Amino acid sequence: MKVVVLGLGNILLRDEGVGVRVVEALAERYILPTDVEVVDGGTAGMELLNTIAGCDHLLICDAVQTDAPPASVIRLADAEVPALFQTRFSPHQVGLADVLATLILTGEAPRTVTLIGVVPLDLELGIDLSPGVAAVVGRAVEYLATELRGLGLILAAAAGSPTFSLSPPASFPQGEKRVLG
Repeated sequence: MKVVVLGLGNILLRDEGVGVRVVEALAERYILPTDVEVVDGGTAGMELLNTIAGCDHLLICDAVQTDAPPASVIRLADAEVPALFQTRFSPHQVGLADVLATLILTGEAPRTVTLIGVVPLDLELGIDLSPGVAAVVGRAVEYLATELRGLGLILAAAAGSPTFSLSPPASFPQGEKRVLG
């Protein structure tokens, strides 16, 4: 089984870079199995084609615009993901929609696609996340970890990594947009 955990976003636009910051924190907090590849996708689009092609499961973390309040963490799955990226607010989102469509056409699409999204507060120029979004990075990391465990993967805490008392559900309903917090 091949799993790609993809962080997207422009780290120069504050909360737009939250996806990259979340997957960095995931890689720091956990010792991940060898069949899990954590990728800083930044603002790449079609350049991600070879990275995603043929993976079994694609987990994405990105800033998303939804009707949820700022600093909310949401979960979307499968067909909901490209649908969300059709109403994009960042150029890399249309690139990812194109990548997923291309992979469907070539028969190399992931079996499952799950997005853990964070609703941004501040998209101004700057490298730090806004305090509100920074406060939910740990929650987003734990939801990604829950998704990985749901695939039967075993995650071990990295030495010196912070521990959280967050108790995310053991699994999430399929095909349902969920505001997680």
